[in-house]
Order: sequence, then structure tokens, then C-alpha cells
Amino acid sequence: MTEPPAEALLFDVPPPPTPVERLLRLADQYTQHNDALDLLLRTAAPSGRDTHADSALRLAADTQSAAKAIQGERRYESVELTETVMRLQQLAFLATASTDLGTGAARELTALAPEAAVNCAVTLATETRRRRWASAPDADQQLSSVQCDALSEIARGHVVASSSLGREFTRSREPRVLMSTLRALEAKGLVERTANSAHAAYVGGPPLDRVRLTSAGITALASVIGLPPARPMTAPGTTPRPLPSPAPATARSR
Repeated sequence: MTEPPAEALLFDVPPPPTPVERLLRLADQYTQHNDALDLLLRTAAPSGRDTHADSALRLAADTQSAAKAIQGERRYESVELTETVMRLQQLAFLATASTDLGTGAARELTALAPEAAVNCAVTLATETRRRRWASAPDADQQLSSVQCDALSEIARGHVVASSSLGREFTRSREPRVLMSTLRALEAKGLVERTANSAHAAYVGGPPLDRVRLTSAGITALASVIGLPPARPMTAPGTTPRPLPSPAPATARSR
């Protein structure tokens, strides 16, 4: 069998993730870790530290790696980036500390980790654009503001889906992510559902499907995260209609 030329292989290698993308992947990893702990807590079988220690240690290592990537991105002093690195180091410390605890206590230490990782991504993306570094991506123009908000909520681990009596529905925080928005993002290949991976909505209920970003979804969100909301655009060749002038006041008769 003939081996393809080395030059051809180079084009098949995907580019390495940007620091912002690494943080969004890290948030997803923490969400999966927390979901696994939630399911363990709802089983009758007792669980010890070994059931989650390996996962927590991998998360700690990945968090430290993400912090080092941000440090490598810095060109000069930045309070925002310094604080971002400190938050990531705190997350790594909490993940490591959770390995010595039972499942319930371990779950509390990493409960806010997905949210914190996404917040770090927002800060880093904002700083990257402000400094106009080469790693700042072009914004995905195909996403509406509602879809951008939905991707952010999914990245934070706030969205699950399920079905009942043949009808699909979502559960999320504010801003709400509607099923129609979820289906539109799925059609674009930006999100996917992991069946029965999230804890039930009520005691004794079935596990829910965690909604997660795909690799394409992470890239898309990284291009728009931290941007101000887009202003409504006016159709080309048109101008806003002026408001009608108030009617003149009628003189009062004496």
C-alpha cells in the first residue's frame, strides 16, 4: 500500500484549539464530571473516592494546562488575564482537593466550575479582541443573538432536554433555551445531546439528556463570546420612519 506524501498529511491535521476554545472545552469536561457525580449520588450503591478521583485529577491537569496556555498568550501586563489565571489555578486546586472527599462533598467543590471556566473564556476573548492579538477569531455572522445566548448557556452546563408523551422539551435557566432554538443549532451541527447523562428533574424520574457543544459549536461560540449584543439592522436603502409630531395644544377658552 502506497503511503500518501507527507505534505498531504499536513492538511488533514486540525489547527490546535485557541486558549478560548480550550476554556470552553474545559467547561464541558467539568459539566460531564458533575453529571457523573450527580448520577452516582442518586444510585443506591455506595461510592468512594476512587469513583471520581481519576476524573478530578485529569480535570486539574487540564485546568493547569489551560492556565499555562493563557500565560503563553500574554504580551504584556494585564490585570484581567492575571485574575483569569488565578481563577483557573483555584479551580485546579478544588478539583485536586475533591479527590480526598466522598461523592457529595466532591460534587460541591466542582459545582460552579463550568460557569467559572466560561466566565474566564469571556474575559480572555474580550481581552484578546481589545489587544487585537492574532488569535482573535472572526465572529460567526450566521448566528442570531438568541442562538449566541443559547450556545453560552449550553457551555455553562445549564441546558438539558427530554421528552414526555411524544413531546420534546428543554430545561434551562434564564435566558431560556427553547426547543426550536436547540433544533436549529443541532441542524447547524453546533450542539448535540448525550442521552441519559444528566440527573432527573424529580426524585424517581428518568435521567435527562445533557445538551453539549460539538467541536464546531465550541469554535462558533469562541468567535462571538464576549461580544456586545448586535444592534438590529435596517434594510439597505431604507431609513427609519420619523415619529409623528405631537398635535398642537388647543387654546383653552375663557
